[in-house]
Amino acid sequence: MSILDTSIAAASAAFTGVAAYGAWKASREANRAAWNANETATTVAQIEQERWHRELTPQLRIKLQADPHEVLYVRFEGPSKLGELHIELRIQDDFDGSRPPHLIGTLTPEQAAEAAEVIWGPYRFRPGVDDADALGRAVPAFPLLPGGRTRLAVDFSPRPSWYEGADGEQRWRDRYSTSPIRLLAICTVSGHKPWTLAFAVPQDGGWALGGA
Repeated sequence: MSILDTSIAAASAAFTGVAAYGAWKASREANRAAWNANETATTVAQIEQERWHRELTPQLRIKLQADPHEVLYVRFEGPSKLGELHIELRIQDDFDGSRPPHLIGTLTPEQAAEAAEVIWGPYRFRPGVDDADALGRAVPAFPLLPGGRTRLAVDFSPRPSWYEGADGEQRWRDRYSTSPIRLLAICTVSGHKPWTLAFAVPQDGGWALGGA
């Protein structure tokens, strides 16, 4: 092979290599652009889905009726496009933290076990009624249509055993005489993520509102 032929072959090989590198680089850039576009589309879709989820937040009203019997009224105001809503209610303790601060270091092991089951608030669901659990802490999910309402039986929360003496019951009542009933409502509809709404239901018969 002549020097000219060798030079032509070398130049051709170099050109082929450059072309191949250019093609690889272009392919990589195209893949990166496609990946970025996909990520952007996914992010936009997630943002839109979260916005839609917020806009569909169930609007609930809950109130306490104490006369002639203690019941909680639960009303589902909308949005109507949700259709049938399933609502689970749980009573929350009326303090922050894992246990009442004023009781730290003062309870026997037996009392500590009892304290874990105490409902630290004015009311509980009536155990065994409306499928409420044995402690009266929660009722399982029940269905409501937009504009519909139901009522759930409640009782005064039982006093702990260390509220002793003839006035023990009254002291326990006085402790929560003006405290709201703190509730969590876990709302579910087929095809949507659940919504969790917090309520502080006053004892004066006023409505507590939840949702946007």
